[in-house]
Amino acid sequence: MQTRTLFGAALLSLLIYPHRSTANDLFPVQPVVRQAAGSPVPVAELRIGQGQAFSYALPPGWRVGEDGQFALTLVAPDNKALTIMVGNAGMPPNTPPGQFIYEKLMAIRPENLQLSAPRPAAPAAGFAQAFEFDVSYSVGGVPCRGIAKWHVAPAYDTATMAMTAAVSEASQWPAYSSWLPQVAEQVSATNGAAFGARGVMAQNLQNSTAYAEAARQYRDWSQKNWQGVTDARNLSEDRKNFAVRENLGGVQTYSNPYGNGPALELPTTYKYYWIDQQNNVQGTNDPSVNPNNGSTGEWRQMERMQP
Repeated sequence: MQTRTLFGAALLSLLIYPHRSTANDLFPVQPVVRQAAGSPVPVAELRIGQGQAFSYALPPGWRVGEDGQFALTLVAPDNKALTIMVGNAGMPPNTPPGQFIYEKLMAIRPENLQLSAPRPAAPAAGFAQAFEFDVSYSVGGVPCRGIAKWHVAPAYDTATMAMTAAVSEASQWPAYSSWLPQVAEQVSATNGAAFGARGVMAQNLQNSTAYAEAARQYRDWSQKNWQGVTDARNLSEDRKNFAVRENLGGVQTYSNPYGNGPALELPTTYKYYWIDQQNNVQGTNDPSVNPNNGSTGEWRQMERMQP
């Protein structure tokens, strides 16, 4: 982030003209326009990792939790979000999707686990059909939300089933919902024994269009999320610099009542300031003075602006 300048040549060039105006107790004042600084926004990238049986897309700062033949989990840096991929070959083909999802999610020991009605969804690579469910539960009394998806690849008399799930604390889910479920589906079997079956779910994750979309969604979220952090930091710095600039520079900041110009920094010499449409400013300490009296132009009183 670029360093924000506390003082500039504009501040030091603030001038107060000593002559009086035609209106009683009004003095012309030269305002100074305060300049703002910008901040670059870094954008993080998903990277591809390799586990015991699966490759996966890993967001920056996240870590692998379980890494086995049947399951893979990814955990957020604050431990308040995770993705789950778990599957089994040799399942009875008539196993209800909701039952499979419920049993797999119970492995994380949720409280009051609730699933929505299933809705058709696009299956992950290597699967023929999928349904997704909205998920809600609590852990230690903390509400959590997410999406779980059931995928199936039928065989002659059995089926390979898998669940991909993306969940987080409920307060964080609105930020995760646009991209984390896609990351959960970017799991690719690289070992023939994955799920206890061979040749299941083979794909090239590096070149898959699904991975490209997940990466794009993550970049969008990352940029917006970092921009929010940057904006908050800049706002805090602005407030500090605002107060220091006013105190050390002997100025006060006023908004333009015409709405056609930036905020103006004016000296503390006067309590009241007036401005016309040509941005001519006059100051006075007399609240009863009005430069519109006897003037052919329009003058409006300026209001103090707070950061």
